[in-house]
Amino acid sequence: MAIESPKRAAFEHLAAVARALGSAHRLELLELLAQKERTVEALAGLTGLSIANTSQHLQTLRRAGLVVARRSGRQVFYHLADQEIVLLLSALRRVTERNVSAIEKVLNSYFRERDSLEPISRKELLRRIHQGTVTVIDTRPVEEFNAGHLPGALSLPLTEVKRRLRELPRDREIVAYCRGPYCILSYEAVAELRKRGFKALRLEDGFPEWKAAGLPVETNSPTV
Repeated sequence: MAIESPKRAAFEHLAAVARALGSAHRLELLELLAQKERTVEALAGLTGLSIANTSQHLQTLRRAGLVVARRSGRQVFYHLADQEIVLLLSALRRVTERNVSAIEKVLNSYFRERDSLEPISRKELLRRIHQGTVTVIDTRPVEEFNAGHLPGALSLPLTEVKRRLRELPRDREIVAYCRGPYCILSYEAVAELRKRGFKALRLEDGFPEWKAAGLPVETNSPTV
């Protein structure tokens, strides 16, 4: 009986991870878990999937080693197995955008039409934060902000932007960020702020990518 090639065996494990990533729903679940750990019920509510379907997707991700579960009383919480998964998803996005022409239609139909300006890089934003020349707003829900956010960021969920405009300075630049490069929260917030006369930009990606890059984060800060 032929001995299986070690390389082939290793590739089989890589293929199992790739298959687990081969679902738009599972990619969305990973994006949500990159913000904070969540229960099946919470994830189902955020994605619009049934609890049973969400659970099935999570089990696939768990078998592939991409998520980990912990039990607290009667509830089971899921979180990413490690931060490298965020980098893996970022690489997948970059490769797809560079080599799959069909994604251009999606990007142009919403993202670039909504904001054609060049987003600010993590390195440049960190420099401006240190200089104190920028106001950073986190447009994600409050519970995600509390779990982790950029240094000095203000919690300003998209649903509250119009109501809280007076809290924002008009004499300095505002940078908005959310869950990731395809998260519409920051796009909508920036569009609304520009319409109201603010100088606003988006961060090039989101909180998970910032954290995965080893940049400073804060947690458990009270919202404004």
